[in-house]
Amino acid sequence: MSFLATLFDFRLFFLAALIFVPLERLVGAHKNQPLLRRFWVNDLVYVFANGLIIRLGLVFLVALFLAGSRQLLPGGLRDAVAAQPFWVQLIEVFLLADLGFYALHRLFHSVPALWRIHQIHHSIEEMDWLAAARVHPVDQILTKGASLLPCFALGFSEWAIGVFALVYHWHSILLHSNLRLGFGPLNRLIASPDFHRTLGPQTNQVMAELAAAKETVTHLYTRWEELEAIKAAAGLG
Repeated sequence: MSFLATLFDFRLFFLAALIFVPLERLVGAHKNQPLLRRFWVNDLVYVFANGLIIRLGLVFLVALFLAGSRQLLPGGLRDAVAAQPFWVQLIEVFLLADLGFYALHRLFHSVPALWRIHQIHHSIEEMDWLAAARVHPVDQILTKGASLLPCFALGFSEWAIGVFALVYHWHSILLHSNLRLGFGPLNRLIASPDFHRTLGPQTNQVMAELAAAKETVTHLYTRWEELEAIKAAAGLG
């Protein structure tokens, strides 16, 4: 039982449920949304089915990437990075990993083949803490890989990388939760549930139009600016 709990993160799952289920009842953005909303079983399957696939995919990517990066990156650079104080490494890891996440996420919204994978996540119609799990495993493997692989390759502390991974995990759950919560001016730096809930349906509408019209990748990048305009008009930019 302990092996399965570790493999599928049962403890983290139940901890998240203990935290977010009461909060969504007390300060929910949509208080009339039922606890067992539509497709909750579907998202529960994603929680447990994706765990093993994503972990195996990341282990494979990390092993493959590190084998190549050690041949290309000078050992002195890795040693210099590792010799930095922990707090400096932590700041650098957050900046580098978040940049990698942004770059991949933008591609998932811009390249038609990648959007077909990513649109599974955008099929969510009723947001709550469990909805964060609805994602194609390839989506998560590539996105987390883009965030973490450069950090591993450059020799950052495993503790610094671990802190980022932990914050990313809990922020993702918070971001998709049914909570009425915004960060005001900090929305420019840290996405909030209010920001994500407002932008999601508008993003889906624009991307559906793009897929139907079979527009080129260049035009997709142009239409991305329309999303930025939507954010600005909604006061979220």
